Amino acid sequence: MLTFKRWHDPVNVIAGLWMLVSPWALAFAAETRPMWNSVVLGILISGVALHAMLRQFAWQEWAQALLGAWLIASPWVLGFTALSAAAINAVGIGGVVLAAALWALADRDIGGWWKTART
Repeated sequence: MLTFKRWHDPVNVIAGLWMLVSPWALAFAAETRPMWNSVVLGILISGVALHAMLRQFAWQEWAQALLGAWLIASPWVLGFTALSAAAINAVGIGGVVLAAALWALADRDIGGWWKTART
């Protein structure tokens, strides 16, 4: 059963779906590295968030934090800072995903790394 008890999971689903379509919406699909970075991270972020809506584990939030941090760093690591639309999008959405994950990890209802969160 899907639950919307925690706001960060639907936000991350939307953020992931945006990352998935953003190469075409922001016209950088012809650029291989930022396009694949957006598509792969979009799928991962949405997938983890959807899984968390079914059953919540702390590892999901840690994974989201790592994915958000990667998005923030990716324009420099992958060398697409000159593509401002792709870079700003990656840093902005990465910041949202990272902030949502850190917010969730601060919630005392989330258990240890592999434990099911208390609901």
